[in-house]
Amino acid sequence: AALLAIYAPYVRETAITFEYDVPDEREFAARIRHVLEKFPYLVAEADDGEIVGYAYAGAFHPRAAYQWCAEMSVYVKRDARRMGIGKMLYTAMEEILRMQRITNAEACIAMPNEPDEHLTLDSVRFHERMGYRMVGEFRQCGFKFGRWYNMVWMEKLIGEHLADQPPVLRFDEIRDDVRKIADIA
Repeated sequence: AALLAIYAPYVRETAITFEYDVPDEREFAARIRHVLEKFPYLVAEADDGEIVGYAYAGAFHPRAAYQWCAEMSVYVKRDARRMGIGKMLYTAMEEILRMQRITNAEACIAMPNEPDEHLTLDSVRFHERMGYRMVGEFRQCGFKFGRWYNMVWMEKLIGEHLADQPPVLRFDEIRDDVRKIADIA
């Protein structure tokens, strides 16, 4: 419920997500369970225990040759933005993905033709600061709030690309090692 409360304003008030309707708790919980079948789902808590952000990774594409790529997502509580939470979550996520033998982190980002009240360039700038580079753009492919938005792909190479690439590990195979990272963060 706390994660959905963070996500809901992004659906209702922004074009950051192209989703029109806020999912109910049951649907949102099912999405989390699906991610956890293979990938991490991280939450950031304030000192008082309040959840202030979350990040997760997912399959970039279902075809076998793409298994070393993961798509990244991060959402931070609106009043907790610009406090380093997104950076902390992405940094931890990238480290976990490296442990899973993921080589490429991909980000699908909504982008306006011109910034407006529903969408700015903040997500693109965040990813640039995190070391992602622009690799593609789809023009006017998302329609929300009576206007058309673009979508861009950004990418960061986070692992070594080998001729004999070892298989990707599921998140549950490295969970105990991940706990050590969480204790440090």
